Amino acid sequence: MRGLSGRRPYSVKESYWIAYDAFHTMGKVRKTEGAGGLSSKFIRRIMLAITEVNGCQICSYAHTKMALEDGMSNTEIKNMLKGVLEDVPTEEVAAIMFAQHYAESRGRPSEGAWQRVLDLYGIEKAKGILRAVRTIMMGNAFGIAYSSFANRFRGREDPRSGLGYELAMVLGSVIMIPAALVHAGLAIVLRRSLIVFDG
Repeated sequence: MRGLSGRRPYSVKESYWIAYDAFHTMGKVRKTEGAGGLSSKFIRRIMLAITEVNGCQICSYAHTKMALEDGMSNTEIKNMLKGVLEDVPTEEVAAIMFAQHYAESRGRPSEGAWQRVLDLYGIEKAKGILRAVRTIMMGNAFGIAYSSFANRFRGREDPRSGLGYELAMVLGSVIMIPAALVHAGLAIVLRRSLIVFDG
């Protein structure tokens, strides 16, 4: 996993906007799993791919467990957590690559990358992919801080993090998450754009 090798965690400001994006998408996209949309394995691959980019230990553990329960092989899970896509079904590769790009761009993908997802999967499935991507991004943004804070007391400090940042994220999430939820609700009512691109 790349995460602990130097990729910096999401700032408090970035985490707020990641939460806003997640809630905005959840509010505008019907649940796709079990409704002719994304299979649970497809969603799990998206989540493992993003977790690999972001380096969230707690999410890696949780989604590995869920992937095993969904019937994914140990080899496929290990490959996903190394960024290797050789076991990914051909029809899912573009979505997984978009998920990696989304995380690498810190939640601001290129318009061309999103258009490719729309072209390949259609609007409803593309929105389901975006929903899965943004849900795990929020989990990673806060999960990195929470696990770094907990590991600090076990003598395993995260070299990417500091106590001030961890406290700001852990304590700030009590305010940030509800505020992002309300903000996203207003964005839905006001019909704000679902996605903001890089640049």
